[in-house]
Amino acid sequence: MSEQNIAKSRAIFIETFKSRIANIESRQLPLLALNEFFSGNTEEDSIAPNQWGYGRPPISEIWARMRKLEAMPNVAWVRVVLHDDTGFRWDGKFEISGDSIAICTSAAPKDIERIVDYESLGSESLISEPGFHETYKDCPTIPDGYHVLMLLWD
Repeated sequence: MSEQNIAKSRAIFIETFKSRIANIESRQLPLLALNEFFSGNTEEDSIAPNQWGYGRPPISEIWARMRKLEAMPNVAWVRVVLHDDTGFRWDGKFEISGDSIAICTSAAPKDIERIVDYESLGSESLISEPGFHETYKDCPTIPDGYHVLMLLWD
């Protein structure tokens, strides 16, 4: 897909997303699939902005690592959790801001830590989030024997 088509697809996604969240509270923001958040996204400060320029790799590398993780047999899904600041900025521009990344897996946290290498992503931690499905209304199914880990930035 050409860069022009990717940009056009991103613009269409953003317009669709705006209508999707028009009348909801921030705690009801949808979880985004990796492709929804990262495809065509060139805004380096759209996730972990405080780490960009201070060791955090480009979002393209975060996307590549998360896609690789999501393809593993012991990972059910990976989603981007949106920041409460998602929406219109003071200058009128609409911004989709990622807060963290949720990983549904049957693997032990230490195994995912090793695979993700969260510190090299500028992340502070990878933690277990037992009540995740209660917090997010559109949480995908968490299969039996799986749990959700959160890749967190400040």
